[in-house]
Amino acid sequence: MSQEQSYTIEEVAQLLKVSKLTIYDLVKKGDLPVFRVGRQMRVDRADLQSYIQKRKTGATPPAVASPPQNKQKIIISGQDFVLDLLGKYIEKRLSIKVLRSHEGSLNGVMAMYNGECDIASLHMYDGDSGDYNTPYLKRIFVSHAFLLINVITRRAGFYVQKGNPLHIHSFDDFKTKSFQLINREKGSGARTLLDEQLRIHQITPSMIKGYDNEGMSHIDVASAVANGHADIGIGIEKIAKLMNVDFVPVVKERYDIVLFKTVENEALIRTVKEILTAADFQEEVVALGDYDISQMGQIIYETL
Repeated sequence: MSQEQSYTIEEVAQLLKVSKLTIYDLVKKGDLPVFRVGRQMRVDRADLQSYIQKRKTGATPPAVASPPQNKQKIIISGQDFVLDLLGKYIEKRLSIKVLRSHEGSLNGVMAMYNGECDIASLHMYDGDSGDYNTPYLKRIFVSHAFLLINVITRRAGFYVQKGNPLHIHSFDDFKTKSFQLINREKGSGARTLLDEQLRIHQITPSMIKGYDNEGMSHIDVASAVANGHADIGIGIEKIAKLMNVDFVPVVKERYDIVLFKTVENEALIRTVKEILTAADFQEEVVALGDYDISQMGQIIYETL
């Protein structure tokens, strides 16, 4: 099959005169088959013609021109426990299946950009502004209307071995001390924090032993430190208490979620706002421990 006999998602959207998000939604529901060339999704011309022909039957207007308002399921991306709780509350209120994707911050945002998830969580530090999340989303979602809502604030810092034998206390220690690092994967919030701090402190990553060794979650990193495979890792306070490691706090980070402002998402956005400001939900989050909910439910940024 040649690429001349197929279309990109953007080309299909142009042909049908709908948004790319509508096409991604059709793909996610299985209404429109796709195949991949590398990382790019493409639609076979015959499959597109078949989809159009099916929608011509009867008097009902084509579904692609008027996307359904009620989703069959939603996907929440991110690793924090509080997202599992949020998903359960959404299921109860909307009677809709909620699935979880455990991607890091940037990968979750890009999955949302590509129509592969509905709510993405992120905690990405920007060293130039000192802000979290908003500077990145303004660049990535430059052509999309979106809403950024705070969920929690939590402490991030270093996982070190019990008793902190190397006396690690700040990022300046990367300049003066020798230790083995276990890093996080590119695109994760923890990796972004580390890389931005190294840039600010003018520390070359190649000088750090273990910089290229990556764990895919906070638990992976804490476990490597606990088992003696590394001296230091970057993560959040809550996981340190679950593992046999000490925690050295460095920053308080804002953990937010982002949703696209679309007609289809109106009910979901309204429900999420209600859940985050509800006393019963907030009480359950507080009971989990190590979370600051003082900004929970606040709109951090919203496009017009």
